[in-house]
Amino acid sequence: MLDPNFARSVVLLCEHSSEGTMGLVINRPTTTLVTSIVELDPPVDAESDLTAWVGGPVETNRAWLITSVDPGTTDRIRLAEGLFLSASPEALRQCLTSSQNPTRCRFMLGYAGWAPGQLESELAASAWLNAPPNLGLIFDTPAERMWEAAIRSLGIDPSSLQMGPGVH
Repeated sequence: MLDPNFARSVVLLCEHSSEGTMGLVINRPTTTLVTSIVELDPPVDAESDLTAWVGGPVETNRAWLITSVDPGTTDRIRLAEGLFLSASPEALRQCLTSSQNPTRCRFMLGYAGWAPGQLESELAASAWLNAPPNLGLIFDTPAERMWEAAIRSLGIDPSSLQMGPGVH
């Protein structure tokens, strides 16, 4: 993708329907501590190194959590085995105070969105490659290596990729 919002991006698709698609870019970390931009009531007593990640260019004032532990909140969505999405303050509190913090939790600002049929068109044009969710990639792979690791997980050498129309 030539769009700087998506060049060498790894996107976790969270919702796909006839109404459109929503995903989170998972390889754009920031150095901003979540505790410096979010205030919970009551405040969290624990120290946390949890940082914010750029989830996409849409609604950048909106936050999402990706976690490997079911937060048990009513709003949570199971994306895959051991992978959950939530936007609740309770889930954020769990991430900030968890002994696993911050390795198995991502605080995402914004999201990526596609209109109905738009993602299908981009896939047909070979703008994206599709792979199943991988917790090791999401939580254990350094952000700067995710794009290449995701492509290699498909058995593809990234240097062999070429721009051009896809096969359908």
